[in-house]
Amino acid sequence: MSERMVHYVSDAPFDPYTIEALTPEQERVFMASRWLMMWWKFKRHKIAVTAGIILLVSYLSIIIVEILTPYNLHTRNTDFIFAPPQSVHMIHDGVFRGPFVYPLKFKLNLDTLKREYSEDETTPQPIRFFCLSDGYKFWGLIPGSFHVVCAPDGGTLFLLGTDRLGRDMASRLMYGGRISLTVGLIGITISFLLGISIGGAAGYFGGWVDKTVQRVIEILRSLPELPLWMALSAALPVTWSPLYVYLGITVILGLLDWPGLARAVRSKLLSLREEDYVTAARLMGAKPSRIIGAHLLPNFMSHLIASASLSIPSMILGETALSFLGLGLRPPVTSWGVLLAEAQNIEAVALYPWLMLPMLPVVIVVLAFNFLGDGLRDAADPYE
Repeated sequence: MSERMVHYVSDAPFDPYTIEALTPEQERVFMASRWLMMWWKFKRHKIAVTAGIILLVSYLSIIIVEILTPYNLHTRNTDFIFAPPQSVHMIHDGVFRGPFVYPLKFKLNLDTLKREYSEDETTPQPIRFFCLSDGYKFWGLIPGSFHVVCAPDGGTLFLLGTDRLGRDMASRLMYGGRISLTVGLIGITISFLLGISIGGAAGYFGGWVDKTVQRVIEILRSLPELPLWMALSAALPVTWSPLYVYLGITVILGLLDWPGLARAVRSKLLSLREEDYVTAARLMGAKPSRIIGAHLLPNFMSHLIASASLSIPSMILGETALSFLGLGLRPPVTSWGVLLAEAQNIEAVALYPWLMLPMLPVVIVVLAFNFLGDGLRDAADPYE
């Protein structure tokens, strides 16, 4: 005799508000939008948050770089050529004096022909804050002379030393960040517009469109990247103004970076275009551009975010390499690559090692973008 399962059915009327009430925390999670959940998960990635703060401060600083730097970009201190970094002190003769520097004095070593600097520790010179100093034009438009920090009256403030013309390296480093950091943003904008539109068309329509795009991508990716950058950069007319050269470099970096993104977008769209929600949108009369932009691209947003976070530092490195080799930006434009070009010979490295300091912000920014990309990629999939 087979056992029969007994079913119990409640005769009580259904009341969705009393059967299983949600706690405030559960309701907050269930009602949260996708972007809010991405933000919650991103905040738990401490390294990514730190990297994001570093990048945010870096990009905000380049907006007001004229105010933050103690010297104008082109100010020359001809009496202090190749001066080493000055130390900031707080205590003089056992007495707290606030931030100050000691004046520099030098003598020429006739054996090595090197300027040897030393500090005169008898006369402390206090550093000035929120003061008027070197004149400038804010973004080349508005004249001003207000600075957050200034050199002492009658003294100098070379926190990272000076170059062969006596120009303050710290000020030039911050001015160079305005060029190097914006190259990546403009370049990735061009790359994304091309990669998403071309790759999206290839993946959605298929057929001859896909075959044509694939052959073009294969040709571009078969060419060595750095020599191609160098060839295109060398083709820029030498008579162009610094602004046109800057725009030319950013366009070159953007035009050569899109094939990888286009191939990734194409492969994703090939797998998603047969989904039921895509067919429903197509039957309702949605245009291909709306289907791709509103229904398909959001499904692999995490990959797009990761691609952007990795492409921007590669473009910064590309501009730095081209400028270092003399094929990218050239003076009077100032970027990190242009600053590093002055440290090409072993003599500069051995005698004036502070000329290599522009490589530090390059390393920091590239690492920050990579860590930020990892955090954003994980946060873009909040349900995993």
